[in-house]
Amino acid sequence: MINGGTSLVGLLGNPVRHSLSPVMQNAALESMGLNWRYLALPCDSESLDQVMKGLRAVGCQGLNVTIPHKKDIAALCEERSPLAQRLGAVNTLIPGEGGGWFGTNTDVEGFLAPLGANDTWAERHAVVIGCGGSARAVVAGLQTLDLSSITVVGRRSEALQAFITDLQQDKAPLTPCLNNAVQLNDAIARAALVVNTTPVGMAQHGDPEAMPLGADIWCRLSSEAVLYDLIYTPRPTSWLAAGQQRGHRCIDGLEMLVQQGAASLRLWSGRDDVPVEAMRSAAATALAT
Repeated sequence: MINGGTSLVGLLGNPVRHSLSPVMQNAALESMGLNWRYLALPCDSESLDQVMKGLRAVGCQGLNVTIPHKKDIAALCEERSPLAQRLGAVNTLIPGEGGGWFGTNTDVEGFLAPLGANDTWAERHAVVIGCGGSARAVVAGLQTLDLSSITVVGRRSEALQAFITDLQQDKAPLTPCLNNAVQLNDAIARAALVVNTTPVGMAQHGDPEAMPLGADIWCRLSSEAVLYDLIYTPRPTSWLAAGQQRGHRCIDGLEMLVQQGAASLRLWSGRDDVPVEAMRSAAATALAT
């Protein structure tokens, strides 16, 4: 029951109407016995600063941030975690001590969780398709896995090179590759892991039957390669369905959504008993209806 003691947590973005976060987070809050409610809060870019200040003033316990605000909101934070500073993107806000917001990023933790703590990626090669905001968290996560190299595939040379320059590290060096370059064939053939961060194949974006980089190139994959698509509508995407038929291990973006949400809730509540299974079940049920 919502009452006078109920506190607010929520999601800032635009659009947020179809987000699974409210059903997922409210299932967790109920299981944990927290008198909080999680709402999707649509907000345009022009109102972002005002909305952040207003929510902080009324005692909001925490916020998630989604497109298109992850970069813009970073500049409005009172303080940012080192990871959020490096990525230039914030997806989680925690009430700050000075009356503002502390910004951090749980997308990296969410991305890594489905890959498994016991998997060995050392000295192997990965391919990341796309160089947008989601790709930044993916690459930051991959750079912790002791890979030998990471190829980042993009459509525009200038944006791709800026991405590489911004995130390059000594470990797991990043190599740019345009999506029509000859060397892409070799990168795909060597890949132990391929991650799609683009909206190609999403139900609400163009042709849901489309595959990133087209269908033909995927016959070059090693049989042991893992395919990871950040998309989860449809479930599976055409790309993952084809991969499953070829016997590849396939991961979709629903588990990343669940895990980054669970990480946010741990930060807001200060508790480790976040019911990840309840969140996963609620999200999967909502997605199926």
